[in-house]
Amino acid sequence: MALSLTPKTKEILFQARKIIPPLLEKFHKGQMGRVAVIGGCEDYTGAPFFSANASALLGADLSHIICEPNAAGVIKTYSPNLMVHPYMLQSNHLPPDSKENAESLSKRIIGMLDRLHVIVVGPGLGRDELMLKTARIVVKEARERGMGIVIDADGLLLISSTPSLIRNYKNAILTPNVVEFSRLCKALNVDSSTSPATACARLAKELGGVTIIQKGKQDTISNGTDTIACDVPGGLKRSGGQGDTLTGCLGTFLAWKKAYKEGLWDDDDIVGNESGDGKKLGEEELMRLVAFAGSAVTRTCSNLAFKERGRAMQASDLQGHIQRAFQMLFEDGQGEGEKGARL
Repeated sequence: MALSLTPKTKEILFQARKIIPPLLEKFHKGQMGRVAVIGGCEDYTGAPFFSANASALLGADLSHIICEPNAAGVIKTYSPNLMVHPYMLQSNHLPPDSKENAESLSKRIIGMLDRLHVIVVGPGLGRDELMLKTARIVVKEARERGMGIVIDADGLLLISSTPSLIRNYKNAILTPNVVEFSRLCKALNVDSSTSPATACARLAKELGGVTIIQKGKQDTISNGTDTIACDVPGGLKRSGGQGDTLTGCLGTFLAWKKAYKEGLWDDDDIVGNESGDGKKLGEEELMRLVAFAGSAVTRTCSNLAFKERGRAMQASDLQGHIQRAFQMLFEDGQGEGEKGARL
C-alpha cells in the first residue's frame, strides 16, 4: 500500500531520516534509547502499557513503566519485555500511620533518572493528588538534568496548574487533544477560538518555545515561531488510547535525537543514506523532526489499523502496525526527497 503524501511532507520525512540510527554491531544495549513512562494508576493500566510498548516496538533498547503497585501487577502480565517499577502511590492506598509523601516517593524514581534518556509523563496517571505531586517533582528534576520530556493526558494538568514547570524548556513536547488543548489555553489566557495553527503557535510561544502537537484532523505542530501540520493520512475511528502510541513513539525519537547529537554514528555508517550531507541539525530543527516523525508514524498506524479493523478498531490494534508504518515512511521508497533520494 502506497501512502498519499504531499511534497512538503515527503521532504520533512526525508530530513527526519537523519536522526534515525542505523543498526550497527558497534552499538551496545541502551545506546539507542532508554525511555520510562510515568503513569499507571489502579484504574488505568492500558495507557502506560501502550506508550511503553510503542517506544519499544519503534526501536528503543529499554522501555520502563513507573506506576502504582496495583497497576504494576496487571501491567506485568501484558508483556515480559517491559520493566515495570511500582514506585508511585495513590493517596487512598497510604496506611493510616504512613510517613510517605510525594518527596519521599519521588526519590526512588529520581534515582533512576541517570539510567534514562527520556521520560513520558501522563499515560494513565489519573488525578490523585499524591500521584500528581510525585510526577511534578520528577519532571522538575528531569528538566534540571536536560532530559527529553513528553507530557500527555493527566500529566497536562501539571502544566495547567504550574506552567513554570515546563516554560522555556525546549526539550519537551506536549501532546494535548482538543479538550486538553482548550484547558491549557484557558489556563494561560490564550485565545483558542482562532485557527488551529494560530492557537497552537500562541500557546507554544506563551510556554516559551515548548513544542506542542495539537492532535486533530491534521496534527498541528508548533514551538511558537515555526508551525507545521502533519497531514499524513490517519484512520477514521476515534477509539481512546491512540495517543499513547504517539507518546511512546515520541519518547523513542527523542532518545534517538540525543544519540544523534552525541555523534554515535556518522554518514559513512549508513549504507545508501542519500540524506547525509555532513551538516548537523540544530536543536529547533531536531525537535520539529521528532514531533513530525512521531505524529506521522502514529497516524500511519491508525490508518493501517482502520483499514484492517474498521469500526472495531481499538488502541491495541495500532501497536502491531508500528514497524510497518516505520518502514513505509522511512524505508520503502514511498516518495522522492529533494535530491531524488527515495523515502
